[in-house]
Amino acid sequence: MALPTSNILNLPFRRTQPNSLSTALHAYISSSYNQHPSLFTADLSTIDTLRRDATTITDAHPSDIRKLHTYTAQLVWLTSKFPLDVGADFVWYPSLGYHADVAASANNLRFELANVLFNLGVLYCQLGVYANRTTQDGLKTACNYFCAAAGTFRHLKDVVVPEMRAVVPEDMDTATLECVEGVMLAQAQECFWATAVKGSYRDSLIAKVASRVAEMYKVAEEAGRRSDAVSSEWIHHLKAKQGHFGGVAQLRAARAALEKREYGEEVARLREGLVCANEGLKEARYINKTVLADLQGLKVKLEDDYKRAENDNDIIYLKIVPSKMDLPLIEGATMVSAKTPKEVLEPVPLLHEGRELGKPLFVKLVSYQVHLAASVYASRRDETVQRIVSELEGLTSEIHAILQSLNLPGSLQALEKPLGLPPGLVSHAEEIRQQRGIVRLQAAMDDITKLKQNDRRIYEEGVSALRSEAEDDENARKKYGTDRWCRPPSNDVAQHLYNKMTEIESYFTAAETTDANVLSTVHKNESVIRLLASSDRTLEDAVPSARRTTIPPTIEASASKLRTIVNDLTRLESRRRRKIETLKTKGQDDDVNPDLFKEAARLERENPSQTIEAALFEPLFDVRLERYDTDYALITSERDEQSTLLNTLNGANTAFNAARRGDTSSKDREQALQTLENAYFAYKEIVQNLDVGRKFYNDLAGIVMKFRDEAGKWAGERRREAGVLEGEIVNALPVGGLSVGGRDQHTQQQQQQQHRQAQQTQQQQQPQRETGPRTAQANGSTSAVPVVAAPAPAPVPQNRTWTEDMPINFAPRPSKQQPAAGQSQAQAQAQAQAQAKDGRWDPSKGLKFG
Repeated sequence: MALPTSNILNLPFRRTQPNSLSTALHAYISSSYNQHPSLFTADLSTIDTLRRDATTITDAHPSDIRKLHTYTAQLVWLTSKFPLDVGADFVWYPSLGYHADVAASANNLRFELANVLFNLGVLYCQLGVYANRTTQDGLKTACNYFCAAAGTFRHLKDVVVPEMRAVVPEDMDTATLECVEGVMLAQAQECFWATAVKGSYRDSLIAKVASRVAEMYKVAEEAGRRSDAVSSEWIHHLKAKQGHFGGVAQLRAARAALEKREYGEEVARLREGLVCANEGLKEARYINKTVLADLQGLKVKLEDDYKRAENDNDIIYLKIVPSKMDLPLIEGATMVSAKTPKEVLEPVPLLHEGRELGKPLFVKLVSYQVHLAASVYASRRDETVQRIVSELEGLTSEIHAILQSLNLPGSLQALEKPLGLPPGLVSHAEEIRQQRGIVRLQAAMDDITKLKQNDRRIYEEGVSALRSEAEDDENARKKYGTDRWCRPPSNDVAQHLYNKMTEIESYFTAAETTDANVLSTVHKNESVIRLLASSDRTLEDAVPSARRTTIPPTIEASASKLRTIVNDLTRLESRRRRKIETLKTKGQDDDVNPDLFKEAARLERENPSQTIEAALFEPLFDVRLERYDTDYALITSERDEQSTLLNTLNGANTAFNAARRGDTSSKDREQALQTLENAYFAYKEIVQNLDVGRKFYNDLAGIVMKFRDEAGKWAGERRREAGVLEGEIVNALPVGGLSVGGRDQHTQQQQQQQHRQAQQTQQQQQPQRETGPRTAQANGSTSAVPVVAAPAPAPVPQNRTWTEDMPINFAPRPSKQQPAAGQSQAQAQAQAQAQAKDGRWDPSKGLKFG
């Protein structure tokens, strides 16, 4: 806004609500760090003091600059220690636009930083406005303040806002910030122009400086017209300033031409100067008295000089006056530039004990990026361990598959122990009994079902929020039309949320397939698993005995060899299981934090201005992950050893089957034992899959909760934005929401339907009116049937004040409708009745309410 007694624009401060940032930081340290918040009591108190000092500035004073510099520097520093969404909801009110009372809030440290930096630019602007611009030193001071303000707004536009990761306030969009930056630069250039005038610089130089002022104001005006937050008051002011300094540039260029005795050019430039001044005076109704007085004084000066120059040239010099197209352009001379203060551009290196901005807070708190790096390493470590474990377990599964295909060890057990239960089967049954068999599986499946239902419910809440908002947005677009409801559709604005929704849906779809496979495996093996979980007596009854109790010598040798190889495979599997447990323990004990803290301290010590990021620790990660190279090598050795044993197993089993060819004495027992053995391994596989499923749905819970929260927050912000837009549209409509130039779609359809009905009625009545008199004459009637006309309404008394019972007339109302020439009274009355049935609105009859 422009001050009533100032010819330049001023900016008001943004307002905020009190916020205890320390409370959010305390809670986050307590929940996310391994350090107790009590270690940082002094820092927590300091950050609240800094915010209070920086956000309660009402009157501009140079001492306030340090307050804002200190707080913004600490905010930048905090983003290296904490995530942006640390848990503090910052509420700020805009300083520009038509919605200064509509607050914007965000749980985002960069949102807070952007608003405080905006106020820093405002502070520089106000210091420039209130500087003593009647002296050379005062003008230089004001110019420097305006340049600093422009640099601050440019930094805000180019650096801070693009990285904010929050909804950008209306008066912080690119167009608004470009306009504000342009205004600051134009006013700085204007201060330099005033300095040049007071310093009696050459007219040619002053003309170039003034021309550049006009160009800068034009750039600012163009940006302001693209913004929804820049008021019309600013636009009129900027337009008037363009005309003023365009005229000043031409006036000074005319004087320079006079010095060079270019009398024709002098006249032409004074003429163009008057054109510029008149263009500026077109905004006279909307600008303050100071700006208007400057323009009027300029015009008087231009008119006087123009009359004198034109008279002299016409009488004395007789020089040709060039046209506007032939006049050389006045090349603007840029004397100012946006200067971002070092405290804004690189604040972190200035945070040090004994320096102006003080020491950085939470120095002893491990950086958030370090914790993020620790989580990145933990993820890679777990991925590495899981990859090795999966390879080893895959080798074990290969052993089980081959043994089952060879009907082992069932064929050996039936031969070696023709009566009773084999020891291996007894141990397997005892293990399943201790784990409660089917009861455990059923409980695990019930838990997974509850987790899945809970995840699905949370996910549907987020989906419902998105779809409800999209439906409301589409209904409003249909209601008001795309010309009024001009904001982009929901799925375009929140593309990342809709992509996340599709991604999560794919998770559920894949999980449904996996769950169905696991359930099918359970049902397939349920009866056998129940049998394994029963008593030994029940198992003995279920396993038939062999008809022969002794092993023939021809079979005993091959069976012994085969048993040795099977035992070797069993020992290999046992060793591998122990190696897997050792590897998992090794991964759990792999704590990278001590090395990370040392590396972070080294990086901060060697380069304090460097921003600590997780990517800086990549070399450390590579070195630490090398310790798992030996475990990768274990996969190769295990595979080679297993391959050798399996080849030997195939040969021994072939010999064993050849030796017992034709022997069916233990066939039934062999099949029963193998079925129980297969059911045991199926049970182990099911347990493992259920554990994986439980972990999957627990991890998915965090993903869907985050999705629901983000979707709900975004939908709420969109609804608030829609409420503001709808209020603007409703306020822009005429009384009752009616518009003479354009009605809503429903009203138009209704009126079109009434119009068609009226036309049909009129077409049906027209033949009757045409044939009526002829029919009467044919019947011998000599007169038409009289029609009683409706009494004319009483005249409405003229009154300057409109009331609800009075119509709104759009055209002069005829006093009385007379029958047309050649038209009988009956025909006129019939036509009037037909028109009365027509549902179309007659503008001459106006609008009545009630």
